[in-house]
Amino acid sequence: MTNVAIPANFDGQSPKIDPANAVMLLIDHQSGLFQTVGDMPMTELRQRAAALAKIATLAKLPVITTASVPQGPNGPLIPEIHANAPHAKYVARRGEINAWDNPDFVAAVKATGRKQLIIAGTITSVCMAFPSIAAVQDGYQVFAVVDASGTYSKMAQEITLARIMQAGVVPMDTAAVASELQKTWHRQDAQEWAAVYTRIFPPYQLLIESYQKAREVESNGEQLDSTRS
Repeated sequence: MTNVAIPANFDGQSPKIDPANAVMLLIDHQSGLFQTVGDMPMTELRQRAAALAKIATLAKLPVITTASVPQGPNGPLIPEIHANAPHAKYVARRGEINAWDNPDFVAAVKATGRKQLIIAGTITSVCMAFPSIAAVQDGYQVFAVVDASGTYSKMAQEITLARIMQAGVVPMDTAAVASELQKTWHRQDAQEWAAVYTRIFPPYQLLIESYQKAREVESNGEQLDSTRS
C-alpha cells in the first residue's frame, strides 16, 4: 500500500498559502550554481526565480535572501532577485551549506513573525531541501517551489521531491504560488500580475496581445479585413 505524504504542521487545515502569514525565502540563486543546472533550461529557472521576487513584492510578503560563498565559484546572486524585491533582506552566511544552520538566517525568519515559508533554492536537493526539512522540524509550514529551484539532473529533482514530501513539505510551482497569492483578477494591480505570468510561461504574452488587440478593434471600430472590398 502506498503511503500518502501529509503536509506537516497544518493541524488538519488545508495546506494553502496565507499572504498574511507567509515569508519568501530565496536561497542561493547564484550565477555559478546556475551553470550546474540540468533539470530545466537555465533561462527558465532564472525567469521563475525573478518572478517569485516580484510576486512577493506584489503580495507584500517579506523576502529573505542568502548566498553560499558568493565571492567564490558559486558566484553572486542573480541581480533580478533584489531588483524585483528591493525590500528583501540579505543574510550573509559563514560557509554553512544549509542556510538553516546559520543562526542569523533563522533569526531573520523568526523576526518576521510568520509561520509559513515559501522556499526556492539552487541546488534543489541541497539549498532548497535542507532548510525546508529543517524548518518543518522547527514547526513551520513549508511550501517548496520546485520549478524555481534547479539541480543537476531530472533524477536528482525527482528524488528530492520524494524526500521533502516525506518530511511534510508542500511542493508547488511558480504559477500556483502566484495564483494562490493573487486570489482574484478584480484588483487594481491586475496588469502587474499578468506581467508576472509572462515571465513564468512567456507564451502567455501572446494571449495578452491577442486580447488587447481584440479590445482595440472593438473600441476603435476598426474595420475587419474580411469586410474590405
